[in-house]
Amino acid sequence: MKPARLLLALCAALALAGGPARAQVPSPDSAAAPVYRKDGLEALVPELAVNAYSLASGPRPFLNRLAVTPTLGTLGTERLFMLRIAYNPNSWLGYEAELGHNPSQAVHAILNRLSLVVRRPVPGRLQPYITAGYGMTVVLPGRSVNADAVTKNMLTMGGGLELYVRDDLALRGEMRRSTVFGRQANREGLVTYDYVEQTLGLSFYRTIRP
Repeated sequence: MKPARLLLALCAALALAGGPARAQVPSPDSAAAPVYRKDGLEALVPELAVNAYSLASGPRPFLNRLAVTPTLGTLGTERLFMLRIAYNPNSWLGYEAELGHNPSQAVHAILNRLSLVVRRPVPGRLQPYITAGYGMTVVLPGRSVNADAVTKNMLTMGGGLELYVRDDLALRGEMRRSTVFGRQANREGLVTYDYVEQTLGLSFYRTIRP
């Protein structure tokens, strides 16, 4: 199943299972009093002990948030595996470093890039965003004979959607248009190659206290 179809299926399943986000209203002494689970152990995240799939009310908080996102998908017709690490210095802008591997039969590629993630936080589980990035892809010989590694520039632009399972975990689907700049033998100037990049992953969020 393609990542885009898989994302739609998971979104529908979570929407039916989770229902609408419920606001959390802490009691006046909740900050001081520990919360214990049914097994008698103290909950490290008290709000999750009450309802593991609840969301805080209001727009999602992105300020000073760190996100680690392992993903899988496709680049063109080939597989793509990526690890993304993002930091949000404010509520609407994030910086994301990405490292990926694109295996194929003849050659395989290592991708590294830096992207900007721009969003407008809204209440609810669904959070759309747009993204653009610049990086480099190193094309390495796989089973080819007498092939040298080649480094090419890459520009990407696209958008995505996060579906929050709870405040610190989101399912993330994304689609980008990737343009790789290269050269052809016996031809002057740059040649561009365009690919569609589709990925699906899980974002694990943590807040970094200033």
